Amino acid sequence: MLAGVMLLWFFLTAISVLFVAIDILRTPESPVLKWAFILFTAYTGPVGAFLYVLGCREPLPGLHEKYTAVRWRQVLGSTMHCVAGDGLGIVAGAILGGIVQLPGPTEIALEYLLGFGFGWTIFQALFMKNSVGGSFTKALKKTFIPELVSMNYLMAAMVVVKALASAWVPESRHLGSATFWFTMSMALLAGFLAAFPVNWWLVANRMKHGMMTVRPAGQGQPVHPASAHPATHPQSVVSPRRVLLVVSLSFVALVLGVAIALA
Repeated sequence: MLAGVMLLWFFLTAISVLFVAIDILRTPESPVLKWAFILFTAYTGPVGAFLYVLGCREPLPGLHEKYTAVRWRQVLGSTMHCVAGDGLGIVAGAILGGIVQLPGPTEIALEYLLGFGFGWTIFQALFMKNSVGGSFTKALKKTFIPELVSMNYLMAAMVVVKALASAWVPESRHLGSATFWFTMSMALLAGFLAAFPVNWWLVANRMKHGMMTVRPAGQGQPVHPASAHPATHPQSVVSPRRVLLVVSLSFVALVLGVAIALA
């Protein structure tokens, strides 16, 4: 039965990625989020395509700004962007760990470091640096805490799903098996769900961006303020005590997830 489910999943994933990759070309979203949606759909198959249609695809010409200004769509863009970038590093770590047969704790550490490193420095700081004045160094500072807490919740859920799959379906440990890739998809989907609530808080407090609208000059409306980067909002300052609490809770979640995975 599992083989049939996986076959259907991979078939639907291929169709979903093709659909999103073609359709998103005419969606007035920022280039980085376009690529993020394609990657996210590659990870999560039809779920990613469904969320793209429901959360980002312009329903009618000229409505993207208003359509994506709704808070949950902003949070969807934020969380999806995180999963897309971190996911590349995590998958790379899982592949390297499988090739050299790293022990569990070491593989988890490698996945975390590569996932956070790639998501923070490339998908967040480098690709979004124009939103903070074009400075890569400034972008690194602005995106460090938001990326850290989002990554912690993402990884906390992922390691648990992978551990359960490893215990119930031993084939999921083998890099060349279809079960391995199906497990990674399910783990990333679980990570997305786990990171969504904290991204809601980050977006609500203007510490992370959500959806954005990019149109050729002179076409449509300007970018909606709700989709701008938090650096453009002076009122986005959150008290250090509250930030410390959110960061601490994210590490508690991460430690619990890793403890369950290694138990």
